[in-house]
Amino acid sequence: MKSWCYRYAYFLFGVILNSFGIALITKAALGTSPISSLPYVLSFEFPITLGGFTFIMNTLFVLGQILLLRRNFQWIQLLQMGVNLIFSSCIDISMNLMSWFEPTIWWEQLLSLLLGCTVLALGISIEVAPNVLVVPGEGIVKAISTVSHKRFGSVKIAFDVTLVAIAVSLSFLFFSQLKGLGVGTIVSALLVGKIVNLFNRHLPLISHISALCCQN
Repeated sequence: MKSWCYRYAYFLFGVILNSFGIALITKAALGTSPISSLPYVLSFEFPITLGGFTFIMNTLFVLGQILLLRRNFQWIQLLQMGVNLIFSSCIDISMNLMSWFEPTIWWEQLLSLLLGCTVLALGISIEVAPNVLVVPGEGIVKAISTVSHKRFGSVKIAFDVTLVAIAVSLSFLFFSQLKGLGVGTIVSALLVGKIVNLFNRHLPLISHISALCCQN
């Protein structure tokens, strides 16, 4: 029971770190992460925050998992909705806490982007290590992978590209230009996974969290 509490605590800590990482990437003003690209573009057009649109999108992802997996859907994964609420709220909290931070010089923007990618990668590593739940964005990819019998990594790439493509289309539709998207979107897409791998291989904390799984 104690190890389960630790595992869920680490999971939630990782989710919170993810929100701060996304906020840092977004504040760099070079383009947000692929998973946040669609909510971010929509937040410019409609009176709903980035966190609000993230909550709506992730709710649709959970519903998509239920529709795709049907009887194979594990109902404990409905806890993703609680995670979704925490994650989305923390994005808005993070953005508000950093409202003063508006980097305009290129090296400040680059530093914010790289720091954001690092924090996001650390959050993902800590979130995945306890092996308790999946977040909605990963859950829908896993569901698509299961029903299509395609590799998770391949589906993940296609899924992220699709989100960015929709965001780009809406950006041109609403503003006749790219808004909220840019080189930072590409950098985060290419860099975060590599940093996750580094943390998983070399950060003792990740090994410690993973070891908790073996105690059950």
